[in-house]
Amino acid sequence: MNNNPLSELTPVFFLQTFILELMHASEQQGQKHCEQLIEHIAKTAGCFFEETYRENARKSEPLDIESYIELILGIKNNIGGKFSLVSSNQDCITVTNSRCPFGEQVTQFPELCRMTSSVFGGIAARNFGYAKVEIKKSIARLDGKCDVCIYTNPHAAKDHAGMEYTETTPVRETKDINELHCRIETSMQRLWHKQSSQISKKYLPPAIVAKSPKMQQILQSIEVIAPTLATVLIQGQTGVGKELIARAIHAMSDRNPKPFIAINCGAIPESLIESALFGHEKGAFTGAIEVHQGYFERAEGGTLFLDEVDSLSPAAQTRLLRVLQEGELERVGGRQTLSIDVRIISATNKNLENLVKQHLFRNDLYYRINVVRLSVPSLSERPEDLPYLVQLIIQRLNKRYNKRIESVSREVMQKIHAYHWPGNVRELENILERSILFANGEVMTDLDLELPIKAESIGEWKDAKKHTFARIEQSLLETALKQHHGNIKSVSDTMGITSRAVYAKLKKYQINLADYRKPSQR
Repeated sequence: MNNNPLSELTPVFFLQTFILELMHASEQQGQKHCEQLIEHIAKTAGCFFEETYRENARKSEPLDIESYIELILGIKNNIGGKFSLVSSNQDCITVTNSRCPFGEQVTQFPELCRMTSSVFGGIAARNFGYAKVEIKKSIARLDGKCDVCIYTNPHAAKDHAGMEYTETTPVRETKDINELHCRIETSMQRLWHKQSSQISKKYLPPAIVAKSPKMQQILQSIEVIAPTLATVLIQGQTGVGKELIARAIHAMSDRNPKPFIAINCGAIPESLIESALFGHEKGAFTGAIEVHQGYFERAEGGTLFLDEVDSLSPAAQTRLLRVLQEGELERVGGRQTLSIDVRIISATNKNLENLVKQHLFRNDLYYRINVVRLSVPSLSERPEDLPYLVQLIIQRLNKRYNKRIESVSREVMQKIHAYHWPGNVRELENILERSILFANGEVMTDLDLELPIKAESIGEWKDAKKHTFARIEQSLLETALKQHHGNIKSVSDTMGITSRAVYAKLKKYQINLADYRKPSQR
């Protein structure tokens, strides 16, 4: 085998190699061998995928139903499918798919469905002892979708058609599979080196945690709109990850080899915003000593992300509208019209509709940038994502600070869930970064965070507040009585209350007025 381990290569390239090997075998050795090869490669692929999943999830014990579902859906969706869970119990897991990872060509090669069966079945058998995979509907058979049932109980499966799998000798231990394994690995590494010279990591979509229903909907929307030319408006509170979503849209589009430029419109002075966006000619204004290309020109062919788009001046809004309508611009102080091919993604943490009503934002521009709107939920609205966000952030911080933190303690996670996170994901990142600097060992046991008072202690806090206020009030009253020798009128004027209120407080605090009056006043 070659030096690079199989585990270092991605599932996408594994799939690519699978297809190449399959087509080669089909051409040279016929259909019968082709089906056998599908079975062998699929089982090898299943082992590879499961090992990768276990490594990432730090799981050594047999997978439970939930982890198994996460794994098989992730496999298919990461390589181009569109799988989702229909139902699950201890006897049967049903998934459906509306897009085949092999594309439309699968109708010419329905035997590829065997890969899905063997990957799903092999993983299930290794973890549950038995599996039968029934493909009820198949895109390859022109059914329009795939419906796949994975039975983990032989009694539940006995009346259903499908391929059976049992926990047998691992695939890689047989001689022919070892040879196949070497062959696949060699091909994969060839593909790897070929592709790595063409594709940079920066083109890969950023990791977005989406376990919550709202974030899953966001990801589904990204998948739909990314390949299009539609302008996108991303709304959400500060720190929710609007730029991350914009980068994902760019990375999943055909524009990903071209620049992605993010600018904060609110951070640029109003007097400079037009020059920054659209550029300026030499001599356009004092200090313009040379031609300056704006962000639009620098983003040519790519994506321009306008954060805090609501901060744009009226003049900048007008220029932006022209770019969106005509695909062209003029630099500040220039006369030459320049054609521009840039996709615009805007973001705001304000209600643009209200700004339009207040005549603070152009109505026509609003509708231009709001072709597709994504509303990103606050962190408090997606508690299901918190454990996964924490793990992802810790992994990044470990690399940055050379730490070995693997997880957080139960107490820390309870604190994280109890906090309302007004600063959203950005605040979570900052607090975890501050905490990890002082953490030792493999588990973070302390969180540098002041939590609000728990609900059960609110009553005690109110009592303490009331008592403290009373002591302060009594002290002020006694001071005023001493200063004015018990003169009620003077005390009331000093304290800004009525004489009647003074007498009420004397009674409340059981103060004897005679103790403060001069002998002549008694």
